[in-house]
Amino acid sequence: MRINLLPHREQARQARQRQFVTLAVLLAIVGLAIVGVVHAIFVAQIDNQISRNNLLKTEIAKLDAQIKEIDKLRDQIAQVLARKQVVETLQANRNEAVHLLDQLVRQLPDGTYLKSVQQSGAKVTIVGYAQSNARVSTLMRNIDSSPWLEKAELVEVRLVTLPAQGRTEATRVNQFTLTFMIKRATPAPIPHAPGAPAAKGA
Repeated sequence: MRINLLPHREQARQARQRQFVTLAVLLAIVGLAIVGVVHAIFVAQIDNQISRNNLLKTEIAKLDAQIKEIDKLRDQIAQVLARKQVVETLQANRNEAVHLLDQLVRQLPDGTYLKSVQQSGAKVTIVGYAQSNARVSTLMRNIDSSPWLEKAELVEVRLVTLPAQGRTEATRVNQFTLTFMIKRATPAPIPHAPGAPAAKGA
């Protein structure tokens, strides 16, 4: 007795094909779902990072504006301190001319006469006449021992003839040029503004 199994085999093969297609479709759906979920997670993370970046940019812009304001305040403080130092220096040296003239009168030895006095800052240049070189040396020693003057330096001494001008005859004298410094009060150093970098060498 012969039994034809071909239709059963064909039906079994078709059933396996349908199962395979169904499984493939299910796997494809699951794969797409996973891809969609992963994509959504990535998009959410990217959006979150973009939001954080924007927040950081906003905060950085605020800090930059604050730093600019701080820099302006530092500049203003430095200007005020510089003006304060100038005022203090002027106050400390306001009687400088009085002391200078007083010391020139006090330290000028007999037989010595001044022709001109010129001041440039703390440096003073005087031109005068002396009966001898010894008088010039005495003047320089007097200047160095003065409480208001210092650092006397001889620039030039030369013999000149002064016209008579009422005298019986012209007079030959030593014309000298010397410089010295006025002792000035040392100004207090400018304090640094809060947060400002220290001056180089301080």
